[in-house]
Amino acid sequence: MSVKKQSSKPVRRSLARIRKDNSEHILKVAERLFSDNGYNGTTIQAIAKEANLPKANVLYYFHTKEALYKRVLSNILSIWMLSMNDMTEDQHPRDALRSYIVKKIRQSKEHPHASRIFAAEVLHGAPYLKEQLETDLKDQFQTTCQVFRQWILKKWMDPVSPEHLMFMLWSTTQAYADFQVQSSILLGKTELDDQDYNEGADLIIRMVLKGCGINQV
Repeated sequence: MSVKKQSSKPVRRSLARIRKDNSEHILKVAERLFSDNGYNGTTIQAIAKEANLPKANVLYYFHTKEALYKRVLSNILSIWMLSMNDMTEDQHPRDALRSYIVKKIRQSKEHPHASRIFAAEVLHGAPYLKEQLETDLKDQFQTTCQVFRQWILKKWMDPVSPEHLMFMLWSTTQAYADFQVQSSILLGKTELDDQDYNEGADLIIRMVLKGCGINQV
């Protein structure tokens, strides 16, 4: 019986895979440049040069600088909303809030540039993001606050303000991205390390659970 020889030719990436890889690469570069230089201080030419791609390629995927900027903002917002949506009224808040805080700290570590762009956008009145804040985020925010209310009705947590609890969760976890430079300097480091993120998550979890009257075990 003859045995077919395996081809020694390299496996070619599909066109869809190439497009996805290029798009993700451009977004990653754009995140960093928008974070470092702001919207007005960043050009498509600069993004293309940093991504080692022709300017036409960047415009092929995103058409305009505004479209690329909005995509960066939309991406981080989608990640955040997915984590919020993971919390359900059937989960005990001890487990759900712990998991949410760990995820948000990890997102601050993995997407610091996008988080800082988002913060700067909101500080400037959210001109490119206002519609999404008023629709997608607001809907998810209300859904998550209703989950908190159900936990309160079940007496799984104290009757705290769901809205202000959500604000506090955002501010404490996103600080590890938005104020990373300040924190690193004060800790005498060039950048935060895994231990810093883990210690921050542990402290926030303890404070939130205790503040909400939730038994930690």
